[in-house]
Amino acid sequence: MAERLARDLATQIRNDLGILPTRSLPIMSGRNQASVNAGHDRPEQSPIRILVCAGETSGDMYGAAILRELRAIAQRPLDCYGIGGDQMKAEGVELFAHASVTGVMGFWEVLKRYRFFSRLLKTITGLLDTRRPDILLTIDYPGFNLRIAAQARRRGIRTVHYVCPQVWAWHRERIPKIARIVDRLIALFPFEPALFDGTGLNITFEGHPLADQVAATLAEPPPILPWGAGRRIALFPGSRPAEVARLLPVEIAAARLLEAAVGPCSFIIPAPTPTTRRAVEAILARLPDKPASLAVSDGLSRQILRQAEAAVIKSGTSTLEASLLLCPCVVVYKVSPLTYAIARRLLTGLSHVGLVNILAKRTVCRELIQGEMTPTSVAEEMARILSDADYRAAMLEGMREVNALIGPPGATARAAAEILKEIPCASK
Repeated sequence: MAERLARDLATQIRNDLGILPTRSLPIMSGRNQASVNAGHDRPEQSPIRILVCAGETSGDMYGAAILRELRAIAQRPLDCYGIGGDQMKAEGVELFAHASVTGVMGFWEVLKRYRFFSRLLKTITGLLDTRRPDILLTIDYPGFNLRIAAQARRRGIRTVHYVCPQVWAWHRERIPKIARIVDRLIALFPFEPALFDGTGLNITFEGHPLADQVAATLAEPPPILPWGAGRRIALFPGSRPAEVARLLPVEIAAARLLEAAVGPCSFIIPAPTPTTRRAVEAILARLPDKPASLAVSDGLSRQILRQAEAAVIKSGTSTLEASLLLCPCVVVYKVSPLTYAIARRLLTGLSHVGLVNILAKRTVCRELIQGEMTPTSVAEEMARILSDADYRAAMLEGMREVNALIGPPGATARAAAEILKEIPCASK
């Protein structure tokens, strides 16, 4: 009876947290629980337990790739559980919350869901005790993940954080705190380790995983995509429903203006998750005027950028993907007025928001942020990319310079090897 009630409670918690169906949690007796908590008492060939937390779509992608590499080099099986998305679930991660639910951005957006995140923090922290891992692997998502890492550190659990928090953009005072919380930090950009000089933190640059993923994309035969007639344009309104709601209507209106300016165009919107696709389709259904040729694709964002002549891209990882695939683009973004007001006060030392521009330390791709992002301004910039050969060539040259900074392929394998060194029982 008690076990059934416990299972019902676990199911209810999972439903509240937006979890996809997965296998049930084992309900353990006190003796078995003690065995789980005492990792050194387990049989030598028992699985390596990894609590992995990736709260966004990009982190889910990185996490899945790292776990594949870890399985290839570890001498024991892995037991992985935590927070992730569909790709990590496909790699066997037992999900306690799905990235489609946790992936929100902006101060006001997070504040509105404070109770949800508070409950989730308590749930994941509880796993440090009830299913004590051999290591905590946190991927990006620092506002939440560093809180989990602090709890793990208090319990003597090794912690590795993958993707350096953007201390170069804001809140540099976090550097000493991060150094105290995590045992190992793996950076994606070459300038990041120097920021932690003097802290004693073990931080290394192993390259950016997008280099691996783009290399794999280019090695594949180009797929047939739903392009229509005319110039091929990619529209990236983001993956979060709130982003899609703010950005997609402007991008669609700009697409209509672009057609009028340069002639027939074909537009594809990549939707990385089913949640994103539903958000995109809901917005499109409400818009009365749409381009003549418009399609939504399930994923395939890199293949779309590979084949597109130009793109409108939400500020974020996709701007770096566009650079690696040499797809000229305009960088756009809008957030709530409160979030923007706070961000302007915090990001005082940052002159750009797009990764490609930050790495270049200059404007490679034009940025249209907040009020500057209008249908007219987006359409005019896209028309210039398509019609001004010198402007386009200069942008592509800037992208090549940026691409040379992020390291060669093999970043994921190098990161996995470093993570394995941090797992106390991995060599047993």
